[in-house]
Amino acid sequence: MTVTRRRFLAIAAAFAGSPAFAQRHSWQGFALGAEVNITLTGPTELARPILERALELIKDVEAAFSLYDPASALSQLNKTKQLKPSEQFYTLMTLADAAHRATDGLFDPTVQPLWQALAEGSTTDKDRQAIGWERVAFTPSLISLQPEQALTFNGIAQGFATDLVAELLDANRFDTALINIGEYRSTGGAWRLGLKNAQHGLLGQRTLTHGAIATSDTGASPLGARGHILHPTALPKWSSVTVEADTAAWADALSTALTLAPLDQVQAITAAADLRRVTLVSFDGELTTL
Repeated sequence: MTVTRRRFLAIAAAFAGSPAFAQRHSWQGFALGAEVNITLTGPTELARPILERALELIKDVEAAFSLYDPASALSQLNKTKQLKPSEQFYTLMTLADAAHRATDGLFDPTVQPLWQALAEGSTTDKDRQAIGWERVAFTPSLISLQPEQALTFNGIAQGFATDLVAELLDANRFDTALINIGEYRSTGGAWRLGLKNAQHGLLGQRTLTHGAIATSDTGASPLGARGHILHPTALPKWSSVTVEADTAAWADALSTALTLAPLDQVQAITAAADLRRVTLVSFDGELTTL
C-alpha cells in the first residue's frame, strides 16, 4: 500500500455540541500506507488507554495485511500460496468475497501480480491470467492460492482497520469520535469533510455523523497509462468515486470497484449494495450524486 494511494478526503471542520466536561484527544501517525488520525472526546484518564488499544489494533492489521512487510501474514500467503488464517484474516477474506460478488467481479484482490508487473514495467499476458478471485479457495482453517496468484487488500484493509477502531471506541462509549485510516468513520458528532479530487481539487463537502465515507481517485497514484485501480478487462470510467456506507471497509471496497463501472452498473450496484450515497466525478470534473 503506497503513501499516495487514492485518499483525498480532508477534514474541513470538527464536531459541535460535545459535553462541557469532555476534552478532545487525538493521535496522528502513519500506518497501512496512509496518514492516521484518531480524534475523540472524553476524560483523559479514559481516553489515553483506549487510544493505546486502538493503536495496537492498527498494528495488528498492518502485521497481517502489509505487502511491504515480508513477515506479514499476507506476504507469507503470497509466497507459499497457503495460510492457516487468523480469525481476523478470515473475516477480511469474507468481506472481500462479499465485495467481489456485489460488484460483479470488479473488486478483485488477485490483481497483485498485474500491479507488480506494471510497477516493474514488465506486463505480460501471464500476469493478467493470474487474476481471478473465484480461483482462491478459503475456509476458516486454510486459504489456498493458485501457483501464479498473489493477493492485495489495498482496496479494503484501511477501511477494515478503521472499522475495528470505530467499533472499539463505540463499545467503550466514545460516541463522538472520528477515525481516519485512509477512510473515515464516525461514531457520532457532526464532522464536515471536504470532497476533493486529485485533478480538480475541492468539489464540495460532506457531513459525517454515524457511518463511513471513502474515496477512490484514479489519478492519485499513476501506474502507467492504466492508473493504479486494476482489472484484467475494465478500465476506469471515473476520475474518482466517493461512497458513503455503514462501514469503512464496505465504502473502501465499493469505491474502488465503482471507478471501473459505467453509470448504469453504478446505479444497479448502489441500489443492491445498501450504499447511502455515491458521488461520481467525471474526468471533466462533473459531479453525479446517486
